[in-house]
Amino acid sequence: MIHLTLYTTLGCHLCETLEAGLSRLAGVEVRLTRVEISEDEALLARFGERIPVLVDEAGAALEGAASPARLAEWLAARGWLDDSAWQAMQGEADAPSEPGGAVRRRGRRYLG
Repeated sequence: MIHLTLYTTLGCHLCETLEAGLSRLAGVEVRLTRVEISEDEALLARFGERIPVLVDEAGAALEGAASPARLAEWLAARGWLDDSAWQAMQGEADAPSEPGGAVRRRGRRYLG
């Protein structure tokens, strides 16, 4: 199990996205401590423009709007990346998305 700290604030969609990516890409059990920065002036001054900030036990941080690739790289550098989950996520990103109601049949797109 790894212990990570997430500096966040209520309603931070970037923080929520990072948490979702972490839960999907971490290949080990994660114990996440969320620290609300808006309740502490010092934390707000330190992290206000940089959230989300994810910090490992050694103090290494991943700051700001982390793309899935940045998060995967950060996790991989620590040996915590679930490679199969990362490959699956990349495959989803490469898959063409169809407009609502569209269907593909034999390489052709039919609008619903």
